[in-house]
Amino acid sequence: MALMPKRVKHRKQQRGRIKGEAQRGNTIAYGDFGLQATEAGYVTARTIEASRIAIMQYIRGEGKLYIRIFPHKPVTARPLETRMGKGKGDPDHWVAVVRPGTVLFEVLGVSKDAAKDCFARVAYKLPVKVRLLEKTPGPLQS
Repeated sequence: MALMPKRVKHRKQQRGRIKGEAQRGNTIAYGDFGLQATEAGYVTARTIEASRIAIMQYIRGEGKLYIRIFPHKPVTARPLETRMGKGKGDPDHWVAVVRPGTVLFEVLGVSKDAAKDCFARVAYKLPVKVRLLEKTPGPLQS
């Protein structure tokens, strides 16, 4: 079953524009390695699920996966072969809005080579360009 919100206040949303870089969710918080978007775009719930399956098949229970994005935005579509007019279509699928700098996935407990190979497989599935991030110890961590 694809990811989607349990309840929403409004069934349909306007598209809007993706402006600027990610202010939040742009650093590694849970894992050792992360996959960070370098450009803006929409990632569908199906793509997130396909990426999750690809990562879980690769790490095979060794490490832990953290998914840092969630599809909150509904995208509507008109039925095929329908004439113009007659209003807006029904919600068709859900997407996560991704800004440049957003961390999409994180893994914990795997080697750098494994994380690199794993995220290379996932990057192929994603509609945005991504790069590998490595957690750097902070000033209070040793």
